[in-house]
Amino acid sequence: MAMTDSTGSTWRYRWAHRQNERRVRTFRGAEAAWRRRDDELRRLHALAADFEGSTAAGVGLPLELAAGEVVLWALPAAQLVEVRHTTVLPAPDLSVNPQAGPLRPRRPDGVRVTDAGMAVITSRRLVLLGGRGRRDWAYGRMTGLAHDPAAPVTLIQVLDRRRTSGLMLPTDAAADFRFKLTLAFADAIEQRAAVLAQLDELIAEHAQLKPFRPAVATPAQARFSARVPGGRRTVAVAAAVALLVPAALIESNPSDPGAEVAIAATPAPTPSIVPALLHPKAPAVAPRVSSAPTRSPRRTPSPTPSRDRLCGAPANPLGYDYCGGTRIRRPAAEVCDWFDCAPQFWAGRGYLVQCRDGAVSLTGGRSNACNGHQGVRRTVWR
Repeated sequence: MAMTDSTGSTWRYRWAHRQNERRVRTFRGAEAAWRRRDDELRRLHALAADFEGSTAAGVGLPLELAAGEVVLWALPAAQLVEVRHTTVLPAPDLSVNPQAGPLRPRRPDGVRVTDAGMAVITSRRLVLLGGRGRRDWAYGRMTGLAHDPAAPVTLIQVLDRRRTSGLMLPTDAAADFRFKLTLAFADAIEQRAAVLAQLDELIAEHAQLKPFRPAVATPAQARFSARVPGGRRTVAVAAAVALLVPAALIESNPSDPGAEVAIAATPAPTPSIVPALLHPKAPAVAPRVSSAPTRSPRRTPSPTPSRDRLCGAPANPLGYDYCGGTRIRRPAAEVCDWFDCAPQFWAGRGYLVQCRDGAVSLTGGRSNACNGHQGVRRTVWR
């Protein structure tokens, strides 16, 4: 015997069953994606807390370590790449937010491979032990660092080398390489605590995005439109057609044929006599003739829509936010009217960043960034 509700219908139970299956399927997919992201963030936090090197790790490598220098990580498969044209890279940043999209094993345009060998990250430099020689990038001499968002390529600029170069790694090792290079650079400028603080913030923000289990749909919640193929969309389209068809018939078959003849034989009417043409029984109103030339109404330009998100930045007319874009090395003169500037703000020689105590500073990319303000929290973008 089929299960029915108080009205004796079974379609409501079928609707509830389909709805519950769809909700559970959607919830499980969202929860699985959330857990993968959560596991990755916690793995990076544990790695950042325990990331240490040793002198013994460099045994057997054709690399002479300086006093106090230790090997942090080594990858046997890496390619040395160089940029054909002159380019300017952004200053090294401590951003550790893992990328959401996968990297493609391709070489970007304008980049050529010149050597291959083993990539070694030490506490003081990044080294490529290639077949044609050795290439070093000392952290203290880095002026630019950029990770390609679509390819496993990292480009580096240093003070003592004019041409921009870098490394291309296997796609499955690029993410770990970038994170460990960030940790090594953070240690070199004594900012490991800032990296851990960023990961704590990312984990806390992600915890608030955990999907909730959906409510159970009941047969009593089913609407009659569920019985129609296509549901509410079909009902809405049918209602729209039912309203438009009579209006189209009225326009194509006017009730007074004489009105159509009168309109066809009359010059283009002005707005003042349109009611008289549409309603012949209404008294005609003679149009007022004026010798003054008519002026078209002035159009008021619509305001330019502002950005709908600032990612936590205070509302400001400068276009500065925490979302991403271009680093700000020369902020507007009125920046301190909208942001809480740190003392001696204009004495900074870097790019604009927000410190962990909320103040903004012009010391981004420097070893003393946000000194006395609990370290760097994030970059201010334009």
